[in-house]
Amino acid sequence: MTAPTDGLTLLAANQPPQRRYLGGARIAEFRGLPAAGGGRTPEDWIASTTPLFGQHRLGLSELPDGRLLAAAIEADPLFWLGERHIARHGTDPRLLTKLLDTGQRLFVHAHPDDSFATRHGFANGKAEAWFMLTGGTVHLGLREPVSPAELLRLAREQDTERLLGLLNRVQVAAGDVVAVPPGVLHSIGADLLLLELQQPADLSILLEWQGFPIDGAADGNLGLGLQVAIEAVQTEASRNLDELVRPAGYGVSVLPPVMDEFVRLERWAVDGRQQLEPGFGVLVVTAGNLAAGGQQLPRGSVGVLAHGAGDLSITGTGELLVARPPR
Repeated sequence: MTAPTDGLTLLAANQPPQRRYLGGARIAEFRGLPAAGGGRTPEDWIASTTPLFGQHRLGLSELPDGRLLAAAIEADPLFWLGERHIARHGTDPRLLTKLLDTGQRLFVHAHPDDSFATRHGFANGKAEAWFMLTGGTVHLGLREPVSPAELLRLAREQDTERLLGLLNRVQVAAGDVVAVPPGVLHSIGADLLLLELQQPADLSILLEWQGFPIDGAADGNLGLGLQVAIEAVQTEASRNLDELVRPAGYGVSVLPPVMDEFVRLERWAVDGRQQLEPGFGVLVVTAGNLAAGGQQLPRGSVGVLAHGAGDLSITGTGELLVARPPR
């Protein structure tokens, strides 16, 4: 069996343990699951074909029959991804989707772009976008230009107050979307639940690690050394925040246009029936009680869509998100 004929495979939680920051309770509540122990399971890697940095298995999602999703796609990429995707992007789904629960403010960090990543032996960089399931504070982009030398000094001295003060402090509401292009420094505030869409890579460059269970000087720079890794960080001010943060709206493309080349996000309000177009994707029910192909989809349900199964009809009353690869 490749996948259910209705095109939606529901997935269990996939929460790597002992992550670098606290969280997990909001994911458990959202998904209707018992809280994971330890308080360091702040991420649910949904339909993941990407392992954690430096790992081979951890982070990869399993299908209900026990197979890795990555192995299923490798065995039948045409069914899962479709001819058009394969022609444009190969047999990589080009998508990593996570639920994030920030039990504390995250460290100030950035991600490399494709050029920097491939130059240093990685498959691709990491652009990301967030759909805010709750509201609060995020820190995004520099308020003023800063030299690489100054960023390097602040990181080495762990002057976290100055580092955070360099960033724009932005209030976000539930239903907002936030674009984080490669190189842009950011820190997600505490007590937030969000859906993160990103290029399929676990590549972070940390400028802050004091107070976190991280040896940032050794483990926060992709194995390149901080002086090299910091070359991937944008040092110009982020002037046009309205191009990065906005209410999502509804429809087939709700992310800021700057994300079009990296990931896509659909948002649907369902009142009766909604037809989803064929294509690989990650479905997340954010409200209400929906159904598809005889499967009940209460709030917090997540699953993976296969292109070869065709259209998927969603019925009921509620809201859902569908993360998609770039066109």
